[in-house]
Amino acid sequence: MASDRTSARQRKAPPRRDGARTVSRNTQPPTSAQLLITPPKTLGQTTFRDTLQLVPVHPKDSLDHAVASPCIGLCALDAAQVCRGCHRSIEEIARWPHMSDDERRRLLEETLPARTPRERFDLQLPERERLLRALYPAHAAPAGPGWNHDDLVDVLAGGVSAEAAVLAGLVPRSDGTHVLLTRRNDSLRHHGGQVSFPGGRIEPSDADAAAAALRESCEEIALAPGQASVLGYLDPFLTVSGFRVTPVVAVIDPAFVAVPQPDEVADVFEVPLAFLMDPGNLRSIDIEFRGRPRRVLEYAWPGQRIWGATAAILLNLRRRLEHIA
Repeated sequence: MASDRTSARQRKAPPRRDGARTVSRNTQPPTSAQLLITPPKTLGQTTFRDTLQLVPVHPKDSLDHAVASPCIGLCALDAAQVCRGCHRSIEEIARWPHMSDDERRRLLEETLPARTPRERFDLQLPERERLLRALYPAHAAPAGPGWNHDDLVDVLAGGVSAEAAVLAGLVPRSDGTHVLLTRRNDSLRHHGGQVSFPGGRIEPSDADAAAAALRESCEEIALAPGQASVLGYLDPFLTVSGFRVTPVVAVIDPAFVAVPQPDEVADVFEVPLAFLMDPGNLRSIDIEFRGRPRRVLEYAWPGQRIWGATAAILLNLRRRLEHIA
């Protein structure tokens, strides 16, 4: 986590899209297309299907243009608010009746072919539907002190010092799903040299934990907001350094190339999810912390030691998936 930075680098979180919206061609006669967008009641749940209904355009609208609509009848929005059938955004669908033939050709020949591979990467994740059922929904971060609170009562006598969020990024690869991890710079004050998820302190400017995790990931490894699709949350976790960490699970665009921020991140690597979800690869070790015996979790991945809070968050992911199996 990048808790070592100050709030000077706060960035404004992207606006949230909440509530029903109607986009219509109000200034034109009733021959125009009207869009009725009805967002789901539970964003991020298993059936994330914003329904998109098109009222047919008057025949004259079609006759006026030589370029036909790319609509194929699969009118449903994905998490990026893009139609799963034609790959147009809400705004592009609304403007279609007003576009010239040149504008339509540019959209069909240049914009949509470049966009399609990037904006549908979340559907490539084999575990996507299972995760949507296992996680807390993306619109409602979980409350509570942390699932390991009882283990740290004596250590955190003064309470939690700060709220933080991390991004548990899952990358769909040809050989299966991988988990994106970082190794922190040795010089960092908190957890220097340790393997972790990208993330850090939740700032007042962040809309929610997911926004904080995405902002920190952008700052640490140059992950653009459009290269991550949030699925939901795991249970909060308390660290011995006093942070209450909310893990945000997201699908990462497989085309993403990490650019580590050298002052904070020493390495970025991936580990197969199957390895991390195998109980046989997780072990517990006894250590002494502040004069008292503690038991921590650890994965022995070649060249990297994945332990502590990161290993515990991965265990929580495994347990939630097992619970719905």
